Amino acid sequence: MSHFEEGDIPVDYNSYIQGKLYFLVILLITVVLALAGGISLGAVNISPLEIIRTLINLDLETQVGRIIYSIRLPRAITAILAGAGLAVAGGVMQSVLRNPLGSPYTLGISQAAAFGAAFAVMILGAGEMQSSQVGAISVLNPYLTIIFAFAASVFAALVIIIVARLRGATPEVMVLSGVALGSLFSAGTLFLQYFADDTQLAAMVFWTFGDVGRAGWNEVAVISPVVILGSAFFVYNSWNYNALDTGDETARGLGVNVRRVRLVGMLVATAITATVISFLGIIGFVGLICPHMVRRVIGDDHRYLLPATLLAGAILLLLSDIVARLLLSPRVLPVAILTSFLGAPVFFYLLFDRSRR
Repeated sequence: MSHFEEGDIPVDYNSYIQGKLYFLVILLITVVLALAGGISLGAVNISPLEIIRTLINLDLETQVGRIIYSIRLPRAITAILAGAGLAVAGGVMQSVLRNPLGSPYTLGISQAAAFGAAFAVMILGAGEMQSSQVGAISVLNPYLTIIFAFAASVFAALVIIIVARLRGATPEVMVLSGVALGSLFSAGTLFLQYFADDTQLAAMVFWTFGDVGRAGWNEVAVISPVVILGSAFFVYNSWNYNALDTGDETARGLGVNVRRVRLVGMLVATAITATVISFLGIIGFVGLICPHMVRRVIGDDHRYLLPATLLAGAILLLLSDIVARLLLSPRVLPVAILTSFLGAPVFFYLLFDRSRR
């Protein structure tokens, strides 16, 4: 039997909520520590005191100042934004589609965004293709690139929504539909690559790997409002996603417009995915891994699940980027390679775990 405090609130419930809040605080502290590590570690190690002194004095003229402000700080912030955005997009997709295997990568939405961005860059001249150490693609018109990436992603998302509404559409069928869409858009990207010259082809192949190192402050300025506003929208609608988890009929009985919540949720998740992919390339499995990792610790309540997923995605991609920079130093691996190595075993585990159930 539960004990009660003043106001008739069960003590056990208070402890239950405090545990979730403590977990969120731990994740937030981990993000800060990982950010410090991302700025400090590299070919040139920078001590925490040097970082603090440089940030306070805004010293841009020294070598350390240029490394921090021009390379490592925008890279680390981009990793936080991209990881958080892809993770929360995956968490919302899993909720609105009621599919534990849903994510921008497994549903083909990432591949669709990559095709849209490639089409804008290579056919419409929205970007200048380069093959350099700094980055494989320089986007001259980011808004046009995002528009086409978003349009292709919306098409893929609408197909997935239609499949989800079909009677008897199991999560496995939806994932197979995502595989088919991913194959279709990957073929379209290969078609564009076939007509590219050598420099464009090399740069485009490298771009599809997905890497946060090609982002600078201009990219951060575009990605940050999309991820922040989209994430705030998801957290604001947490109760609606909790209602969807109980079933469509129950959600309607609670006053939730199921069709609108599902459609708008998918569109906002698609917008976040398209924005990240159009600048950084395809970064797979972050949206699949993080919601499941967090759900096992914090439960299914989206009021806490979504903020925790945001932080977990930021941690995962930031730590993966640090490892990618240090693993074969001075060569830098694209971060998408590491996330794919991590994500593939988790994906198989989820498939087999669902089959056993």
